[in-house]
Amino acid sequence: MKHASAPAALLILALLLAAVPAPAAPNVLWQIGRSDDSAKEFALAPGGYGNFTAEGVYCVGISRPGADWPYVHPGPGDNWAGGKTHAFSVFFNLRKAPAEGECAVVLDLADTHYYAPPRLRVELNGKGVDRKTEPGSGSDAFLSGASDKGKETRITVTFPASTLRAGENTVTITPLAGSSWAVYDALWMEAPRGAKLAKATMPFVQLGAPTSPPLLVEREGSLFQMLRVPVRHFGDASEAEVSVDGGPATRHPLVKGLQTLEVPVPAADQPRDVTVEVHAGGATARETATVNPARRWTVYLMHHTHLDIGYTHLQSEVEQKQWDHMDLALELIGKTKDYPDGARFKWLPEGLWAVDSYLKRATPEKRDAFLAAVKEGSIGLDALYGNQLTALCRPEELVELTGYARRLARETGVPMDTAMISDVPGYTWGLVPALAQSGVKYLSIGPNAGHRIGFTLKAWGDRPYYWVSPSGKEEVLCWMVAKAYSWYHSGPMRDGEKILAYLTELQDAGFPYDMTHVRYNIGGDNGPPDPGLPDMIRDWNARYVSPKIVIATPHEAFAAFEARYGKDLPRVTGDFTPYWEDGAASSARETAVNRDAAERIVQAQALWSMLRPEDYPAADFEAAWREVILYDEHTWGAHNSISEPEADFVKGQWAVKQAFALEADRRSRDLLDRATAPLRAREGKDDAVMVLNTSPWPRTGLVTLPGDWREKSIEVRDAKGTPVSCQVLSTGELAFLAADVPPTGGAKYVLAKAAASDAGPVQWTFDAGKNGCFATANIQRNRLKNGLVEVEIDPATGAVSSLKAAGNGAELVDRSKYPGLNDYLYVAGRKPDNPQRNGAPTITVKEKGPLVASLLVTSDAPGCASLTREVRLVAGLDHAELVDTLDKTNIYEKEGVHLAFPFNVPDGVVRMDLPLAVARPETDQMAGACKNYFTVQRWVDVSNDTLGVTWAVADTPLVQVGGITNDPTVSGWIEKLEPSTTLVAYVMNNYWETNYKASQDGPTTFRYALRPHTGYDPAAAQRFGTDFTQPLVAVPAAKRAKAPETRVRVTPDCVVATVLKPGDDGAADILRLFNSSDTACEAVVDWGRPRPKRVEMSTLSETPGEPLDGPVRLAPYEVVTLRAVR
Repeated sequence: MKHASAPAALLILALLLAAVPAPAAPNVLWQIGRSDDSAKEFALAPGGYGNFTAEGVYCVGISRPGADWPYVHPGPGDNWAGGKTHAFSVFFNLRKAPAEGECAVVLDLADTHYYAPPRLRVELNGKGVDRKTEPGSGSDAFLSGASDKGKETRITVTFPASTLRAGENTVTITPLAGSSWAVYDALWMEAPRGAKLAKATMPFVQLGAPTSPPLLVEREGSLFQMLRVPVRHFGDASEAEVSVDGGPATRHPLVKGLQTLEVPVPAADQPRDVTVEVHAGGATARETATVNPARRWTVYLMHHTHLDIGYTHLQSEVEQKQWDHMDLALELIGKTKDYPDGARFKWLPEGLWAVDSYLKRATPEKRDAFLAAVKEGSIGLDALYGNQLTALCRPEELVELTGYARRLARETGVPMDTAMISDVPGYTWGLVPALAQSGVKYLSIGPNAGHRIGFTLKAWGDRPYYWVSPSGKEEVLCWMVAKAYSWYHSGPMRDGEKILAYLTELQDAGFPYDMTHVRYNIGGDNGPPDPGLPDMIRDWNARYVSPKIVIATPHEAFAAFEARYGKDLPRVTGDFTPYWEDGAASSARETAVNRDAAERIVQAQALWSMLRPEDYPAADFEAAWREVILYDEHTWGAHNSISEPEADFVKGQWAVKQAFALEADRRSRDLLDRATAPLRAREGKDDAVMVLNTSPWPRTGLVTLPGDWREKSIEVRDAKGTPVSCQVLSTGELAFLAADVPPTGGAKYVLAKAAASDAGPVQWTFDAGKNGCFATANIQRNRLKNGLVEVEIDPATGAVSSLKAAGNGAELVDRSKYPGLNDYLYVAGRKPDNPQRNGAPTITVKEKGPLVASLLVTSDAPGCASLTREVRLVAGLDHAELVDTLDKTNIYEKEGVHLAFPFNVPDGVVRMDLPLAVARPETDQMAGACKNYFTVQRWVDVSNDTLGVTWAVADTPLVQVGGITNDPTVSGWIEKLEPSTTLVAYVMNNYWETNYKASQDGPTTFRYALRPHTGYDPAAAQRFGTDFTQPLVAVPAAKRAKAPETRVRVTPDCVVATVLKPGDDGAADILRLFNSSDTACEAVVDWGRPRPKRVEMSTLSETPGEPLDGPVRLAPYEVVTLRAVR
């Protein structure tokens, strides 16, 4: 920075404020602010960070803290301050420099950012030292004006006293890359006692470095660039003359303080250096600048709310606010209908949750006005219901994310070819076919600016690409805005400064396009429309030829961009493994309930197709899916859920969030019960059981009946009257093995009294030769065997120390680091280095066999009141089941709960079941994907060419590879994941700083299954995972009831059905197929009676397509929908 050429140095020096007490120090040269844990004496305080426009420049003896030194020092990570580096400077003069000793700059910080505290470079006369600060209070409360919420940090940076010099001295404080904000309490300088301050002549003006932003104006038919000259004027109002390279001078008014003067220069076609002179107050200040060529830019501004279903307010209040926003938007659309193109008001509700309820409650007139605005493009509707944690979604849940959009498009005739997702970093791969097959071509991504986002923005910020589906058959044009969704949270746009700085960044970075788009939402999350935006844009575009700023919908922006650049964009495959799904483990019980409910809805849909397709309650299923979706939506709770977990505001929001999962559970059970009503006995006691298979392949599985379904002496017989192996469990329940239940059909079993005998009650029988059972399930001390699988429990820890396929001999447990599978690990705090284990276990027999044999492992465990782990084998089934129940204690301190599964599969490849995809860690991940944890659906497989194991996971979606890799705020984000066959279930945590749960307590059950096998078989893995999470359905039925015949069967085995359901129009059945293998195949679909009149290809909208004759050709991992007309 240079200033007017006065003979004296930069600034005069005197004592700052006589009323400001100096801290105890050898010699305090100067001090800015009072060290009192408050920032109230500084500029912009309290809470005015959104009005930050200029760095602190302090002239000791002249400047005042309340006018010249902002209370907050933004870092490059703060988008509200332009997302760039801001250097603060202090100028002072000395009479003479001390000869020896040390001096120090002391920064007393009242608070710092809780996640990305600043790293500061403190320079004295060009000599610099870097210092790292500690995380602050855990929230933005102090930044926002709550003076009692800070956490003090003090930094002392020492320099040799010889760094000081007689005359002018400068201290500069600069946050380094990756840093966020700090709030000042005070700062001062200490020096040897010989150092004395001197007066300095005050400069009339100081010049900053002139810039040539990408601004073009047209004057008399010629294009000019606007050279911008920062001028700090220290006197009263005056006037300056500005000239460039000695050319004609232009006159500009000067006001006291910082201002930027615009000087036109002929548009450059190549970079050129110029000299700028500012004449004012009898002196001249000079600076050099480079004028770079300016592109003709178009910036599409997407004005939207950020939809948080809660967080800022109770969910019902958010809904009302969003309705009000839409009313105001309609008003602004009407007021600006005659504005020029690009300046007319447009509004984006972001998600459709509030639109859904708005249209249901609107008057006919208001509804018509809203839909008219949609049709004319003034309100842009985007296809997602909310901002989803997509990897939590079951396959059909992923499809239902656009269900309301498809129905609304069908009703209004307005297609929705765009989707927006905000705040959330990372998205599951199966989202691509789910969007593309819903008619969505474009995805606008606006992630969080920095909170737990890993490499999201670094990898994909402003790098548009086509995201290609796992099958390669679909693609969606994606653009992640580099400035994130919240760029304007700090205040509305009233000039183009942020835009100009952003475009300069793009140009400097080699951005190859001359159009871009940014997100614009104000007032924070759930923010309102900006009534002043159209006038600002209208005036801007009238003044400047470039950049043109256009208020636009995503469709307008993406369509224009694709038309110009689409053919040159890269095509990217892989899973963008998400970063925020880990928060679902903060409410593990409800997450498990919701996962089960989603699976049960799919089973209920199949049962309606099998049993009563003619009266399918489509609206009831839509309502059930809505509850599931709202639980998996990213807004988990209140903004202060961690800092004030006992607040009524926090508890009220959690009650609503929890209710989504509980209501999904209730609705799914009701739909399943109603579907099976035709089979139930109308009168009297049920004396039969109908076992229903909702999958399009035959299944064998254990059926467990409640104890009140049986009498003391009873047996189970199949439809032919043959006794079936069964066993009364220790719980009083009756278990039997249902063998070869037909695909999408049923098998009837009769409960009958057994003949009495002199020996007393009939013993429960088991025939080892029936139902495919080759051996009984039995227990030998701490071992279980059933002729297919062998399991051993470590008596010291309770972990599964051995897992083998019977007759194979290959040990599938790696005990080199962990004692076995299902090993309990508790991390107190965030650092995973030394996890704690459970106490000494007690191992008892729970089920003795011969059908079901299980051992119960009980122990105490850190973080829990108790831990029970049941290990179970069933005769005739080729897998072991694990049932873990954690009776969690309520703990607010940071903690993580994990279960280790170290598999011994040399050179094994890990494959993970994702919704509508299968992915290998590292190999099938996009750049920027999360690798600290993965969110899986039903199974993970670890295999080499000859050996492997499939691990089914019903309740806990999060999996770590290689060990415990969390919390990333301490352990760091993993950029490259090394191969490993050790998997760790990440079952509970409270690591977040906001939104998610601060603690959880009470019993929670997690279910797993382990199936040893030879080489990897994708069909077996998919079917095993589905069988585990969508079990056979047992219904009490009358003896006269007939078992339903097969509705549909699908071959080959690698093709699975994600859904079988009656069509919403009542005229057809819908079957969705997924090829789970990496090989193309032809699927044969064999429909039962009544056979369909015809079968057509269809879409997720269930519309008729091309007729289908013969097999369905499926690419690897392709999803297709069929429509079977009744």
